Amino acid sequence: MATVTEPARRENPAESFLYRLRNSVFTLGFVLLAAFFVAWFVFPLYILFKVSVSQPQDVLTQRPPLLIQNFTWDHWERMFNLDRILPPLQMSLTVATGTAIMCILIAAPAAYAISRLPRGLRYGIVLALLFTRMFPEVTIATPIAARFYGWGLSDSEIGLILAHMIRNLPFVAWILVGTFQVIPVDLEEASQVDGAGRISTLVRIVFPLALPGIVVAAMFAWLDSWNDLLWAIYLLPSEFTLPRLTYYYAARGGFFDVATFSVILTIPVFFITLFLQRYIRTGYLSGAVKG
Repeated sequence: MATVTEPARRENPAESFLYRLRNSVFTLGFVLLAAFFVAWFVFPLYILFKVSVSQPQDVLTQRPPLLIQNFTWDHWERMFNLDRILPPLQMSLTVATGTAIMCILIAAPAAYAISRLPRGLRYGIVLALLFTRMFPEVTIATPIAARFYGWGLSDSEIGLILAHMIRNLPFVAWILVGTFQVIPVDLEEASQVDGAGRISTLVRIVFPLALPGIVVAAMFAWLDSWNDLLWAIYLLPSEFTLPRLTYYYAARGGFFDVATFSVILTIPVFFITLFLQRYIRTGYLSGAVKG
């Protein structure tokens, strides 16, 4: 029996043109919107850099030019030649690195243990970790700072590292719970069947697989410590980190000094954020509350 086939539908040129026009308009709108948001975030960074490399007469006017007119490194050279920035920079690097390392050393084993708990108990602990981040930081900083002064931990890198650990441990543990949770338990069981102990399994199997998530958590702790101002004000009455030094000059009207310090503070944040965005997109921050 012969089958009747419908003739192929001829494409309407008008409909095809309207379809392409609509797609082009949507694409153009998306590009313009993306360009607007990029400019919205990049423009302040450009202004900071412009101020830090411009002459005062090009900035302190009623209508400062948008582009750099007389490029100069005078503000940068003055900061480094007078040793204003090197000790605070060294302290900021030391504290941020120490905070990231200590947070990982403490949070990684704890997060692994939490990730292997029953689902209901795991949810409760994860929510408790996030709940600690809901309090205003001043309410936590005031009693802790008073206790640290009594223990002689003021004006010290150790005291500031401990304070930053208190602030970052819940968030780091939350990230790592999700990281360890997606690692199959079967791998650990197979390793133990082959004769490996629990510690050997963690060191050789679990932690290497979790390394990308561990790096992400460490970088978040590093960035938070690097940008911190509140704890530095509380615990460093006579010493300076780079954010506290920036605040010091801002309170005294050091316009060009503040711009220079802000650019230096932004450089590691920019590059670490570029590195982290690939892991954020692939879901290293989304597994802590999965079933």
